[in-house]
Amino acid sequence: MANINKQKIVDSVPQKGFFGHPKGLFTLFFTEFWERFSYYGMRAILVFYMYYEVSQGGLGLPESTALAIMSIYGSLVYMSGIIGGWLADRILGTSKALLYGGILIMFGHIALAIPGSISMFFVSMVLIVLGTGLLKPNVSTMVGEIYSEKDQRRDAGFSIFYMGINLGGFLAPLIVGTLGTEVNFHLGFGIAAVGMFFGLMVYIFTRGKNLGLAGTYVRNPLSPEEKKKTFKWIGLAALVVVVLIAVTIPLGLLTIATFVGLVGILGIVIPIIYFVVMYRSPKTTATERSRIIAYIPLFIASVMFWAIQEQGSTILANYADQRTQLEFLGISISPAWFQSLNPLFIIFLAPVFAWMWVKLGDRQPSVPKKFSLGLLFAGLSFIVILVPGMLSGGALVSPLWLVLSYFIVVLGELCLSPVGLSATTKLAPAAFSAQTMSLWFLSNAAAQAINAQIVRFYTPETETLYFGIIGVTALVLSLVLFLISPKIQHKMKGVK
Repeated sequence: MANINKQKIVDSVPQKGFFGHPKGLFTLFFTEFWERFSYYGMRAILVFYMYYEVSQGGLGLPESTALAIMSIYGSLVYMSGIIGGWLADRILGTSKALLYGGILIMFGHIALAIPGSISMFFVSMVLIVLGTGLLKPNVSTMVGEIYSEKDQRRDAGFSIFYMGINLGGFLAPLIVGTLGTEVNFHLGFGIAAVGMFFGLMVYIFTRGKNLGLAGTYVRNPLSPEEKKKTFKWIGLAALVVVVLIAVTIPLGLLTIATFVGLVGILGIVIPIIYFVVMYRSPKTTATERSRIIAYIPLFIASVMFWAIQEQGSTILANYADQRTQLEFLGISISPAWFQSLNPLFIIFLAPVFAWMWVKLGDRQPSVPKKFSLGLLFAGLSFIVILVPGMLSGGALVSPLWLVLSYFIVVLGELCLSPVGLSATTKLAPAAFSAQTMSLWFLSNAAAQAINAQIVRFYTPETETLYFGIIGVTALVLSLVLFLISPKIQHKMKGVK
């Protein structure tokens, strides 16, 4: 029944109209563009907002604490995709989940835009974390829904979609970052809220015409009895959490340090639970179980990749602010501008990679080998950034080193990230489609949860050792993945 309904959804959507792709890609492209504009704009200035002195408009937190919170924030944003995926699969459908998520994100940025205290900062965290959990995995799932399983344009469609993500990510640090660091942090956060508002408008006014029934079907709905029981447990769990917070904070038991440690544990444990539940579910077929096994090494590789890539907004952001010569060729560079490098390179290179995969056809590398290439480039990006530290003797380094590091990791990202999104939609068990997309984003959550534990080891004195150990670890894992890729491909049971 699920397959029949899925086919009806696919067939009901116009198949051309946006660069030779379904018209629905236009709606999802620009919705995600504005969502990423708001998120990456906020993220470009958030770490500076946390550790800049109060006299500079910041919160005055210690740098190590700010870096850890930044990683935990990112981890929770992606971890919350579990909730969003489950709600979409069982109660809301992906279309409603996406809409509600965008509304929560917008109010989260509004909370940051209101001058206040650190309490408003944590209120915004909760709203943005929950909102992104509803929106992020489900918009990607909907991209998969507008293509049939055998549509050869799927990988190219995800690459175009991925370019939209990064177009928003490129513009945001230049606009929000400049206003936030040069004028006022809260003005920057306000611009991020406006960006999410535009995204909601695009989605609301074009979804009916362009998406048809895509996202409206609840794939594995709860029965009325299950729904009643679920809401009861959710309410009880929320009450317990509130009571625990109210008790443990005054007693000094719940601190930023203990919270960082707790999220670090959850980042590892939750994905393991998800794999076990999906594998053992009676709704999962034998073929789907084999594909889940194949997905595990890809997931681990993804964790390693994002552990490096996501340090662009923590360690490398701090490196840009503290270790980089910001007066270059007569231009005063804002440290927030470096956050635009990653999406800028993707904007130019994503069409090239999309064309390359289509051109190669059956001769292109397998999914595991593409992941291996992703790890190779990620490792090299950290090897590159340790060089100027060794040569400079503690002096400020040329910004070109950061540019080169960001460029190399982008090559890896284009080998792994859009390919991973596409592979996830194809390897996912039918009963867990949206939740498997949430699992994909959990690899990012796990990576940032790990980062929150290790960023405290980064200091100017340990800089070379820090980048070297992480970079070499990625290179070794890349080689291992390349060697076992034929076995992984066999377990994928026909998925190319």
